[in-house]
Amino acid sequence: MAIKVGDKAPDFMLPDTEKKPRSLREFLGKATVLAFYPGAFTGVCTKEMCALRDSLSQFSSLSAQVVGISVDSPFANKGFATQNNLSFPLLSDYSRKVSNDYCGVYDGFGGLAGYTASKRSVFILDKAGVVRYSWISEDPGVEPPYDEIKKALSALN
Repeated sequence: MAIKVGDKAPDFMLPDTEKKPRSLREFLGKATVLAFYPGAFTGVCTKEMCALRDSLSQFSSLSAQVVGISVDSPFANKGFATQNNLSFPLLSDYSRKVSNDYCGVYDGFGGLAGYTASKRSVFILDKAGVVRYSWISEDPGVEPPYDEIKKALSALN
């Protein structure tokens, strides 16, 4: 069951690209954009993460930060971050628990029977970790509405 606007975001502990455990709690205190993406090095995910990277200065001016989450390994996420100059944390939900808690997963992702990946989704959390914006796509080929994300962040200030 996906979380909704008004819900307190469930805490989690996931490894980053250096295998360091990171919890949601450490990101609280400023607005947070949680961006779930299906797969590192895939076309739409690369476009999405690079669009978020290119918006970081605007997000920063809105006192917001970005955290990317995928089911990829910390090793794949590290290569993905390096290749695309992504300076925000990428977390590995290799067990799929956090993805299932937040947005659900695509079954048979990429046409691979038995392979599941995070649904492409964006959640904006306020400083206290309450969900203030939610977008979940049933189509992994659709990028998030970046203007909506910026508008939702502006509304928090």
